[in-house]
Amino acid sequence: MSPIVGIAFGNTTSSIAYVNPKNDVDVIANPDGERTIPSVLSYVGEDEYHGGQALQQLLRNSKNTIINFRDFLGLSYSECDVSKCAAGAPAVEIDGKAGFVVTRGDGRQEQLTVDEVVSRHLNKLKLAAEDYIGQKLSETVISVPTNFSDAQKSALRAAAKKVGLNIIQLINEPSAALLAHTESFPFKEDSNVVVADFGGIRSDAAVIAIRNGIYTLLATSHDANLGGENLDEELVEFYAKDFQKKNQTNPRKNARSMAKLRANAELTKKTLSNVTTATISIDSLADGFDYHTSINRLRYELVANKVLSKFAQFIEDVISKAELDPLDINAIVLCGGSSFTPKLSSNLEFLLPESVAVLGPQCKEASNNPNELLACGAALQAQLLSNYDADELAQALDPVVINTQHLKKAIGLVDAKGNFVPVLLAETSFPAKKTITLKKAKGDFLVSVYEGDHHIKETIVEANAKAEQDDESDWSDEDDEPEVVREKHYTLASKLMELGIKGAQGLELSFSLNNVGTLTVAARDLKSGKVVKGEL
Repeated sequence: MSPIVGIAFGNTTSSIAYVNPKNDVDVIANPDGERTIPSVLSYVGEDEYHGGQALQQLLRNSKNTIINFRDFLGLSYSECDVSKCAAGAPAVEIDGKAGFVVTRGDGRQEQLTVDEVVSRHLNKLKLAAEDYIGQKLSETVISVPTNFSDAQKSALRAAAKKVGLNIIQLINEPSAALLAHTESFPFKEDSNVVVADFGGIRSDAAVIAIRNGIYTLLATSHDANLGGENLDEELVEFYAKDFQKKNQTNPRKNARSMAKLRANAELTKKTLSNVTTATISIDSLADGFDYHTSINRLRYELVANKVLSKFAQFIEDVISKAELDPLDINAIVLCGGSSFTPKLSSNLEFLLPESVAVLGPQCKEASNNPNELLACGAALQAQLLSNYDADELAQALDPVVINTQHLKKAIGLVDAKGNFVPVLLAETSFPAKKTITLKKAKGDFLVSVYEGDHHIKETIVEANAKAEQDDESDWSDEDDEPEVVREKHYTLASKLMELGIKGAQGLELSFSLNNVGTLTVAARDLKSGKVVKGEL
């Protein structure tokens, strides 16, 4: 049986991955050696170019180069934001849907619907995977945004089927990214995680509760006008102003000049993700003037500060949409090409509590390449599905109504000091079960089970008081603003039950929630095996 590959199909780039016989995930490169493959098709004469080769045609052959087409799939022309592909071949209406008109070698114009463009793109990915694996491929798992409509999903399945690819499952992008991340760096405890995908022309985020290995999607957010191209535009404007100041001529009046600036701005952005200084050199940018300049990372971060701040605000907004506080979040997983910008991670570290781990490319406990997370997650899901036979797979993927209820409040115990100790956290989907062991518990016990409310306690720490506690410096400024320290605290809410047990020599406490939300708590004496149960 041939392997099932995972595909991350994005507006800007795509990736392919599969789990090899050694159970390692391989991200597959195309014949040009690209693991992150531009989602671009270009036509020069009778030749069709794909990926990086097609992207290179955007400057000199833009009218025949098709970019940013994925989100048009399955939509009517009136629903499409055709400005997204304005830098390449313009989108036109074909039979009520978006499409493109390209010119071939003999001057003949060819109409391509977006469905046909998607089919050709997927076919190129399929051929690259077959060359790498050495086998014919017929099945795949593809990651899609959480707001992809049923019509878009159906259109994607049809476009893939046209080139001999059967999509056995469409996995949502946040789950794919989280699946790939936890494969290498698993979350050891129940956690609330934000998955933020900052792509080329759009941004997507989701808040996911991880409870006993089960993912519950709490909230999603999408911004079709926030992405890496916004960073490029800030750099383009900076370069245009600098060029105009030096040469007294405006490059904005010439489309070719602006295309050159955009290409170099994108290169600058990528360079400054790895080093602190980037240089660009453009011959004859406008009116015969050449343009040569350097920019350091600090200047770039100042130029793009407004956009980078929007990225951070986007994450804060999705946390608020999930009705959570930043203190409820354990980690943020960054994916997408714009995540390589170091300032994005540092902004989030500054804005969010220290307890929130920002797992971006600069973090050792994260993927070195956020562009590959989605494809790797899709490949891991594909490996799981490959273990089923045809009947089992059909049954497993058969649409059913799933009980997605989850706890609104935490359930836990009261310790010896009267404090609430959570056992089942809020947002735990049920059925669920959790067991804790208290080996040192000896004697008679009254186990009190409560619901717990949590609140955020804010403490104002005066600047002078903080300076006195700081061993690194004895300098303080009376004008410093006081710091507000925010801490998460639990208080007892409703009492659910009490269990009494005498002469215990160690206790095992088991909390179980069935599929209708009935709570059963069992306390077992580790020595005698005696069990006391309560149910609510």
